[in-house]
Amino acid sequence: MNNSVFLHIARFISLVFLQVVLFNHINFLGYINPYIYIMFIALFPVKNNRFIIIFLSFFIGLTIDVFSDTGGIHAAACVFIAYVRPLILKFSFGMIYDHQTIKFNTVEFGEKLTYLTILTLLHHFMLFFLEMFSVSQIILVLQKTLFSSIFTILLILIVTIIFSKKTK
Repeated sequence: MNNSVFLHIARFISLVFLQVVLFNHINFLGYINPYIYIMFIALFPVKNNRFIIIFLSFFIGLTIDVFSDTGGIHAAACVFIAYVRPLILKFSFGMIYDHQTIKFNTVEFGEKLTYLTILTLLHHFMLFFLEMFSVSQIILVLQKTLFSSIFTILLILIVTIIFSKKTK
C-alpha cells in the first residue's frame, strides 16, 4: 500500500474520533453542531472510483451513527452528498474537474468555499430533515441547517488552512 492509502485511513480515523469525542458534544445555543467528518468526503481524491467514495461515505456515516445512536441518518446524508459530489465539483471547479486535475490545496479560495458550502448545506439539510422527518418542522430544519453549516464550514476552512501543505 502506498502513502496515500495510509493518509486516507489516518484522516478517516482522526475525523471520526474528533467528531465522536469532541464535536458531538458541542451543542451551541441548543441546536448548532459542527459535523467536521464530512471533510473526509469533501477532500477525497477526485480521480478515485465513484463506488469507493460512496462506500466510504456510507461507512463513515454509519460509524458516526453507531457512536451517536442516530439510526442511519448520518449514513444517508453522507451517501447523498457522495452521490451528488461530481455535480458539485463540476459546478464549483468547471474545466479543472473535467480534466480530473483538482488539487484542493492549489485551487482558488472562492472555488473551494463554493464547493464546501454547497456540499455542507446539502449534507446538513438532508441530515436535519431526516432527523425531524416532518414538513411542519421545515423552519427549524432550515435554521439548524444554516447555522450548523456556517459553523462546520468555518471549522473545515480553519483545519484545511492549518494542515495544508505550503506550495511555492
